[in-house]
Order: sequence, then structure tokens, then C-alpha cells
Amino acid sequence: MTVRAAIAAAAARIPSDTPRLDAELLMAAALGVSRETMLLSRLNEPEPFQYSALVEERIAHKPMAYILGSRGFWTIELRVGPGVLVPRADSETLIEAAVAHFAGTDGPRRVLDLGTGPGTLLLAALSEWPEASGLGIDASPEALEYARTNATMLDMTGRARFELGDWANGLDGQFDLILCNPPYIGTQEELAPEVRDHEPATALFAGADGLDAYRRIVPDLPRLLAPGGIAVLEIGWTQGEVVSALVRDAGLTPAIRKDLGGRDRVVTAS
Repeated sequence: MTVRAAIAAAAARIPSDTPRLDAELLMAAALGVSRETMLLSRLNEPEPFQYSALVEERIAHKPMAYILGSRGFWTIELRVGPGVLVPRADSETLIEAAVAHFAGTDGPRRVLDLGTGPGTLLLAALSEWPEASGLGIDASPEALEYARTNATMLDMTGRARFELGDWANGLDGQFDLILCNPPYIGTQEELAPEVRDHEPATALFAGADGLDAYRRIVPDLPRLLAPGGIAVLEIGWTQGEVVSALVRDAGLTPAIRKDLGGRDRVVTAS
């Protein structure tokens, strides 16, 4: 079977919102070339033997990022795999909110990323502000290994530090920018199989109402925020008002920011 025919056959079997794109990306990975190169010059070659195994993984709902081993986020590429939350485009709204806050200034000097996972938000922020340094906290040793690997790949080991921790418990000092994409899904909510069966539950679920992590994090923000600083929290699209109320109760000023789909995605605290 040719590459072209194998892609068409795979796309007909992959249970995804983007089956053709998934099939093409998997083929490019099997060939060891970019998707663009494959489409321009490799479609009439024989199907590589590795392709069928990759397709079967995708049919079993394994996330594309886990199969490919990486995911692009903001302006950087991150290594990811089983045990870490897959970076999502909606989370770029957090970086957009931070960029808007610091527009016209020299930007933040110290950045904190609570629940850093593979270093997603911290490393994206450091790529935006080359003079900044930061700290990423996570409760998962496995996630921190990915984060340190990504910092090395991006030549940020001198600026990014990662530590095992329980949210902000025990943290000292103040930060100009605090980023956090906590778990915010209620334990009874339904998720797609590729998320539910593969991504870590501790990075997804936060009690019956999905708010447990915010109840832990928000009270610590006033002591951690430097004057003029901002905390940027990702939220579920129905959680804007209740998280804003938690921010007000902590003595800070909340604002809600929408993602590209027009849904509430971020609550900032300043």
C-alpha cells in the first residue's frame, strides 16, 4: 500500500474529530519527516512498517501528543508522554493575559507556575520574557522530569527551576507573575476516552464541584504576589463567577478573560 492509500485507510478508522490530520501526522512521524514534506514528496512511496502500530494506538484513543512524544504550545515545543497533562491551545489564553498585563513594561522578573506539569506555562512565559526567571511546582515527580527535560531542550536550565511541592504550601518570596492551570473537572463529569483513560486523574479532577484546587491556591495569592503583579488561573468555562468570588474573598481584584472560542477561560487576580 502506498503512503497515500495508507493515510486514507487509517483516516477511515481513527475515532477523532480530525481523523485525516491525525493519520497524516502519524505517517509523517513514521517516515521521520515533516507533514509538509510528506505531502509534497512522499505520498507515492510504500507505507512504512511502523505506521500500522501508530494507527492502532490512536484507534485505542491514545492521545496524539503521547504517540508523537511532543506538543507545540505558544512558541515552544514540549516533550510530553504518559503521566503528564497534554498542553492545550486554550491554555495559551493564560500567556495572552499575562502579555496584556505587562504590555509597555519590562515584563515580570520572577514567575511562578503552580502545577507546572511538563513546564508548559513557565517555559512559555520565559520564552516571552528572556530576562525573567521562574519556579515550577508540581506534586508529580514524573511530570517534573518532563519539565526539566523541556527546560534543557529550550536552553532554559539557568532560568527555570522545578521543585516537588503541594501547590504553594511552604513557598516563600514574591512573584510578579503567577500562572496556574489546576485540575478543575468535577469527579462526576464525563470526559472523552483519550483524556479519561490516559491523562493523569490528579491533573484533571478536583472534587465533586471541580473547585477544590482553587480553594487551596487562591488564599495564598496575596502573600505571593509582588506589588503590581498578577495571578492568572485557568478555569472551566462555567466557573468564572465562583472563582472570581474566591479571588475577591482573598482581597484581590478579579477579571475574566475568554478564549478564542468565546468561552470564559481565565480568571486573573491583581
